[in-house]
Amino acid sequence: MTGAMLMVMLIGFAAAVPVAVAIGLAAIIGIEGWTRFPMIVAAQQIFVALDKFPLAAIPFFILAGNLMDVGGISRRLVEFAKSIVGGVQGGLPATCIVTCMIFAAISGSSVATTFAIGTIMIPALVKHGYPVGFAAALQATSAELGVIIPPSIPMILYGVTTQVSIPELFIAGFVPGALVAAALVATVLVWCRIKGWGKQDGDGRLPFLAALKQAGFALLMPVIVLGGIYGGVTTPTEASVIAVFYAIIVGMLLHREIGLRDLYPIFRKSVVSSSVIMFIIACAALFSYLLNRQGVPDAAAAWMVQTFQGPVMFLLGANIFLFIVGMFVETSASIIVLAPILADAAQRVGIDGVHFGTIMVVNLALGMITPPFGVNLFAAAQVAGCGIESMMRYLAVFIAVVLVCLMLITYLPGLTLALPALVFR
Repeated sequence: MTGAMLMVMLIGFAAAVPVAVAIGLAAIIGIEGWTRFPMIVAAQQIFVALDKFPLAAIPFFILAGNLMDVGGISRRLVEFAKSIVGGVQGGLPATCIVTCMIFAAISGSSVATTFAIGTIMIPALVKHGYPVGFAAALQATSAELGVIIPPSIPMILYGVTTQVSIPELFIAGFVPGALVAAALVATVLVWCRIKGWGKQDGDGRLPFLAALKQAGFALLMPVIVLGGIYGGVTTPTEASVIAVFYAIIVGMLLHREIGLRDLYPIFRKSVVSSSVIMFIIACAALFSYLLNRQGVPDAAAAWMVQTFQGPVMFLLGANIFLFIVGMFVETSASIIVLAPILADAAQRVGIDGVHFGTIMVVNLALGMITPPFGVNLFAAAQVAGCGIESMMRYLAVFIAVVLVCLMLITYLPGLTLALPALVFR
């Protein structure tokens, strides 16, 4: 049964069937062909999978990100970041990275970050003489910070499926996210020096205090959202609702860049994006239920523990496996299906659940910028108006940098666990 389900799912992926449909179809065929379950079990398991309070944070964070984009928050964040790092050679690419890091601390979505920041930064980079392929590759890579720095939708999914504390996962993502951002900034600054790019990057840069005043309300948003979570005042779900209301107030009343007629397309776009993710969660949860009934997670965990002796080899094997999976399978589906299996195996070899969750999220974030199905690549290519092939020569460097950071995060657990230990334990 398990082999047949996996075969149907892989054939669906190869045939370019939408991820959720391929997974759901494999699960339905598994129920009909190899079990005696009535089909109502599928509806019951889908309902159980979606009937989780933390999942409500996903549509609200997506809506908050879309409101920020239309409400001028993303543009103000770009100006603020440029006032900090934009005055040096290569400062414009560094601005892109820093802006994505700040925007990621609010939106929780890499694709939302790609569109919100990319529509501003990619044309600006091209105008300053950077190759369009470099600009698109940089934006796609920088946007993956949206799933590492909290609040993060993949971290919410990991916490829900493995019963790991979501606030701990959130705070554990700060240092890894900052590490990746710092490594990317250092890379582009050196790269621009070598290539001679960006000598005029400081043109049109606002003074720091002026940019800070302009972006004040935007910068206050992550303080309110994350401060509420870590202060014990709100849950992540409640914080996501606060983020929506704050974005509406800032966009409509303070910045006055959102009108009543803008609300419908914003809400419609958010509903469509949320529905896609929820559909993937529902189908992947049904698939996982059938795998659990077959004892696959226990067998897979036992096999991994026996095959990869000790934490060092286990983490190496898990990283290689996740990197390959991330190239072909959407991040949300990968977490829903694989997290219970791998987290159980990690626990058996003594790896902390928060640490492993961070490793898994960072690794799968790489899948968003690796062909053939990297969603950030498609989004950045759409914004830049270029083909993915034009991004590849630049993308290889960025992928290598993130891989080095991943190895540091993997084998230096203090980078991930120091802050949670300080705050929660």
